[in-house]
Amino acid sequence: MTRAFNIAVVAPSGYAADALAFARGLERLRNAGHHVTDFSAAARPHQRFAATDAERVAQLHAAARDPDVDLVIALRGGYGLSRLLPDIDFRLLADSGKCWVGHSDFTALQLGLLATAGTGSLAGPMICDDFSREDVSEFTHRQFWQCVSAPSLRIEVAATGNPSLRAAGRLWGGNLAMLCHLVGTRWLPDVDGGILFVEDVNEHPYRVERMLLQLSHAGVLGRQQALVLGDFSGYKLGAYDNGYDFSAMIDYLRGRLGVPVLQGLPFGHVRDKLTLPVGANCVLESGGHGFSLQLDGYRVP
Repeated sequence: MTRAFNIAVVAPSGYAADALAFARGLERLRNAGHHVTDFSAAARPHQRFAATDAERVAQLHAAARDPDVDLVIALRGGYGLSRLLPDIDFRLLADSGKCWVGHSDFTALQLGLLATAGTGSLAGPMICDDFSREDVSEFTHRQFWQCVSAPSLRIEVAATGNPSLRAAGRLWGGNLAMLCHLVGTRWLPDVDGGILFVEDVNEHPYRVERMLLQLSHAGVLGRQQALVLGDFSGYKLGAYDNGYDFSAMIDYLRGRLGVPVLQGLPFGHVRDKLTLPVGANCVLESGGHGFSLQLDGYRVP
């Protein structure tokens, strides 16, 4: 039985396109016994964003200052956090002692938090649509509440075709486009010997390759012990690809990057997703039939 949490909802990126579904997500959390404060409630959408830039920054700071809040969960991703990075008080967020939860565009905040304050967060579900959808994923919810309820976690993934290895280092990563976007800025963490996980959606294999090559050319990948790929769905191949698909791209990268590349991590823009503690100590073990992540040393409420 999960204990009750005080949850803050913030909208630092996009707004809820389906207001009824958003309300259903909040009600689902409340019916489970959690206290929910919606810091986005007073705001109105501004262009494609949940509110103006100043209002969205204010939501983050207000949630951090609320002494009763345990978890801060993003309403959704989309785009918008990039505009806020210079104005976010990352020290305030770090010192608040709260767990910051989200993925996709939220990766920018999570990596900024790790880079500027050395503070971890949780790459995991968001209100829309992980909590708001009618057919909620039992896998996603079970693993999320397990993660926030204990300072250690073991993840077992069934996957074939990956290299055999054992590596120990800091787990970090998130949305691939956001990682590349932060290269050369003060908001990209300086991680040596880490285990980097990435995901993205609606990105053709050649664009995924291009982004990973950017990380390689920038010297990021060469300093990692392993690259773990999450979900990369939503793209469409065409006749012009002429056999160049995701598998061909992976084969090429494995022969070029000089870092072990694993795939099959259930994380990303999918219904069934893991919650991954960004900044945690991680032991990765991979064999012929799957791989495991042993995680500890991360913040829980």
